[in-house]
Amino acid sequence: MPAIVEFPTVVTEAVAHFSHLMANEPERVHLAEYLTGLLVAEKKNVTGINREFAVTTDQSCLNRWLTEVEWDEKQLNEERLAWLQHDPSTRYSAQGVIAIDNVLVDHEGKLIEDAGVFWDHADQRYLIAHDYVIANYVATSGKHYPVEFRRFVKKEQCQERSTEFQDHNELVRELVDWVVEREIPGDFAFDSYFTHAANLNHIHRQQRAYAGDLKFNRKLLWRGQLLKAQDVAALIPPEARKPVEMDGKTQWYFTKSIRIPDVDHPLRLVILWANQDDDQPRKMLVSNRTYWDVSRILRVYRRRWRGTECFHRDGKQHLGMGDCQLRKGQGQTRHLYLVFLAHSVLMRQLRQSRVCEWARQHLMTIGEACRAVVRETLSQTITWAVERAQMDGWKCERIKAHLALP
Repeated sequence: MPAIVEFPTVVTEAVAHFSHLMANEPERVHLAEYLTGLLVAEKKNVTGINREFAVTTDQSCLNRWLTEVEWDEKQLNEERLAWLQHDPSTRYSAQGVIAIDNVLVDHEGKLIEDAGVFWDHADQRYLIAHDYVIANYVATSGKHYPVEFRRFVKKEQCQERSTEFQDHNELVRELVDWVVEREIPGDFAFDSYFTHAANLNHIHRQQRAYAGDLKFNRKLLWRGQLLKAQDVAALIPPEARKPVEMDGKTQWYFTKSIRIPDVDHPLRLVILWANQDDDQPRKMLVSNRTYWDVSRILRVYRRRWRGTECFHRDGKQHLGMGDCQLRKGQGQTRHLYLVFLAHSVLMRQLRQSRVCEWARQHLMTIGEACRAVVRETLSQTITWAVERAQMDGWKCERIKAHLALP
């Protein structure tokens, strides 16, 4: 959306709330420019964002604001989370879920700090990427948003810089501590990669609940024997499996309290089959809440997908999570926190009881919200051009030149 002459409504409202974090008006303008660019620009890097505006400063000014100017990105994130608590649909509650997962954010540049070569299991190829571990909050309304992240740095890169190496599970435990320190309520959910004994013990010691996916080859204690989880599933006859319905879909389950080596507390194991007489289960889950019924464990775990995969998709497809090409780690960190803010700005607009005046429709997805912002900015530009022609007598060529259009 080139030739932007006015900031979108959602950006103006957000900047008004967060303006006190910026030292002066130029910094507030850069905040508005960057948020607008993340929502509407075709290329969501500094150069691409800067060229979207009809009148702006040189792109180096926006670059310096992102990489050199002193403003506290962590405080911005804290303020964002506090702001979300004013809306009942995004407010924390004891029934909320904190979903933790990692995501690869690929880059074109090879000299970006902390970027490395990673194997992408989804695309089955190697990528130059950042590996982020992100904690997301899923509210009872179904709305979700990221709360905090940690960037994984490869061991060889840490050795080159003489810094301490932290593996993915250590980063997960840091995020758990971050959540607990801020007294953010809810249960943790994660996939099998993070169903690690040290993680389970750490969360349990914090007196918090979790539901995690279990690898089929994970060893567990079953009637005095150490067996793989898949071998335990094979011992469960069809007549011992019970139906459970979630969202209109029936599947079959068996549940039992079990122990896993190196895990210092009992677990509730849930084995799920698509059909009662299937040979192979479709999924296995564990929770430290042995008294929970199966429906609650499933509800907690199912919100993991909404809180992680949906944000990963929207962040990459609509909000430029991987578009930043700045070389310094601080610039990349600030970019990601600003993506978090852009996502939250739009998430507050979704599924409202009345149609947003600026959007002129009920917004259901982040993609729809981004397209509505593009329509609003286009309408603003057209209105500006008509006013210049009718009220100020500008010729067409002057209008096009002012808007930097060919």
